Amino acid sequence: MQEIKIGIITSSDRAAANVYEDISGKEIIRTLSEYLTSPWEPVYRVVPDEQDQLEQTMVELSDGEGCCLIVTTGGTGPALRDVTPEATEAVCQKMMPGFGELMRQVSLAYVPTAILSRQTAGIRNRSLIVNLPGKPSAIRQCLDAVFPAIPYCIDLIEGPFLEANAEVIQVFRPKKK
Repeated sequence: MQEIKIGIITSSDRAAANVYEDISGKEIIRTLSEYLTSPWEPVYRVVPDEQDQLEQTMVELSDGEGCCLIVTTGGTGPALRDVTPEATEAVCQKMMPGFGELMRQVSLAYVPTAILSRQTAGIRNRSLIVNLPGKPSAIRQCLDAVFPAIPYCIDLIEGPFLEANAEVIQVFRPKKK
């Protein structure tokens, strides 16, 4: 059985320049390792906050690496260099705005500045791309909220069957008739 590939992209000028360690991308890997019981392999990239490089990396992970899920962190705020949602929209054929709506709603329970976040999600071919915030605690809060829908979304775009640890996270798939 071939391992499932999941892309992790950190969008950060400073992490890309090795000014500081990328803890956000590592938090995504740690969280997904807790969630998933399916064998999977992270395909990890750190890129600067440059829209063309983000787009190129998303396309590479989707079309070249065959990642069924690509999770980004960083670049979702209102700052001039925050361009992750724009890159996501540019490479996706279908946008999935419910992911961003739910993540903002959940984050508002913790910080009033959650309304400044612009994270979104979309479909590129057979890849689901989900933008997460850059703060590690917010990453877990947001993934806890949206991950229950991710395996079924990947089923619908004809990706691999993702199985999760029911003791850690409950995923939802409609019952077959």
